[in-house]
Amino acid sequence: MSKTDLKGLSQNELEDLVRRMDEPRFRSAQIFSWIYGKRVDSFDEMTNLSKEFRERLAKSATIGQLALQASETSGKDSSTKYLFKLQDGLAVESVLMPEDGHATLCVSTQVGCAIDCKFCATGKMGLQRNLSAGEILDQVLRAEELSGQPVRNLVFMGMGEPFHNYDNLLKACEILTDESGPNLSSRKLVISTSGILPKILQYADEGHKYRLAISLNATTDEQRTALMPLNKKWPIAEVIRAVKYYTEKSNQRVTFEYVLLNSVNDSVDDARRLRKLVEGLRCKINLIPYNPAVGPYSRSPNERIQAFYEQLAGLKVPVMIRWSKGDDIAAGCGQLAVAEKGR
Repeated sequence: MSKTDLKGLSQNELEDLVRRMDEPRFRSAQIFSWIYGKRVDSFDEMTNLSKEFRERLAKSATIGQLALQASETSGKDSSTKYLFKLQDGLAVESVLMPEDGHATLCVSTQVGCAIDCKFCATGKMGLQRNLSAGEILDQVLRAEELSGQPVRNLVFMGMGEPFHNYDNLLKACEILTDESGPNLSSRKLVISTSGILPKILQYADEGHKYRLAISLNATTDEQRTALMPLNKKWPIAEVIRAVKYYTEKSNQRVTFEYVLLNSVNDSVDDARRLRKLVEGLRCKINLIPYNPAVGPYSRSPNERIQAFYEQLAGLKVPVMIRWSKGDDIAAGCGQLAVAEKGR
């Protein structure tokens, strides 16, 4: 009989487990604290549990841990990309971006991706499977352990479409923000979606406090469909309507991510159309110079980036250029996984 992996179980699920083992309810809080707070990976370290209970746990349960398969650190900005091997032999990536005394971590939610964005290396892999809640959150725990740096900001912008793994994603977020565990601020978690409209509406109705970002990347349907085929199903006008619904329902602003691709979506006219699209919305805009990955796409020259940015001057929403990090270590989503698979 296969053992139950405790990493990824919520407080309620741990309560069910200890109840089935005829242990008092408070044992679940102790186990939760050991795994997510103190970060232990063996039952022997859970010293406030009886030896007999620890032995029973070891027979029926395990504490999963992602295995480090490869890592690369940028010589430019100290960003580190980790490739983690999963129990079934597949692999996922996380990227750690150091800041002053802490770090931001870009987290994956799936092995591969079904969205097939034409400029993304992960899209070349296709979708292989969803990650479990434990595999999602363990990227954070392992990155902190390996780097020695506390992670304060999480961005679910790694491999996969987060809203295609909705339940496991939100379960991982719940554990990561639990005060008895990692205790991250919910406002420091950003979930990025390519625009899965039914899930955006569900997310708004459920009242989650994690921040929402949407990959826009184009200002016309023809342009966006060529880059992101899901636009055929949910075109830009519907995305904007969903954003309005979300911002009104949640009283939170949304972040539009716009990857700048040289001579594809980075013209002055593109910038002017983007300006019209977001006027009146409660939002912010992140302009992201492309980190070259696949296909015929290249990074916009700095002068085109600056010209695009200047066309957005005067908007009543924040506009920032988010310069890509780790371009010397293949830090774009899926690049290291594809390279390792090739080897």
